[in-house]
Amino acid sequence: MKQNLIICLICVSALLSACAKKPVATRMETTAYCGCQICCDWQRGKNQYLHLDFWNKYVSAGKAAGRPYSGLTAHGTNPEEPEEGLFSADSVQRPWMIPVRIVLFPWFLMAEDGTIAADTRYYPFGTRMYVPGYGWGVVEDRGGAIKGRHRIDLFFDSHQEALQWGRKTLPVNIVLP
Repeated sequence: MKQNLIICLICVSALLSACAKKPVATRMETTAYCGCQICCDWQRGKNQYLHLDFWNKYVSAGKAAGRPYSGLTAHGTNPEEPEEGLFSADSVQRPWMIPVRIVLFPWFLMAEDGTIAADTRYYPFGTRMYVPGYGWGVVEDRGGAIKGRHRIDLFFDSHQEALQWGRKTLPVNIVLP
């Protein structure tokens, strides 16, 4: 019953977004990341200043080592965790919360897609994906270790949430742009 509801919501969402393409389902290995210095390889302060400019962030590893770290994705946007809107599976499961959301949290009426890092050779920027347990996301980033057609990285707001997600192999619905 729950899978039918999710598939129905995916179809309704695709129709409402004026997307005529049918989602393609594939099993993918999903991992998680956040914007912390552990996940994104940045440090406070630069070596040449003896780390005294601790208010500035610099990339600490890779080809861009030493350059300023902005926190933006490869597509140039701020990464976000998905937000369920008023028209979501949660509204179907708990309809008594709809008036509370409308009155107290009107900015949560529209759902927001999360940020997904993927190999852009296979999934270009703007590709929408539905990951069970995470929600809808859009490919806006490239991960350093994300190589191949069957790996994606999901953005979370906190490092603890990213650790809780861990590594999962799930069926992912993909809607190419």
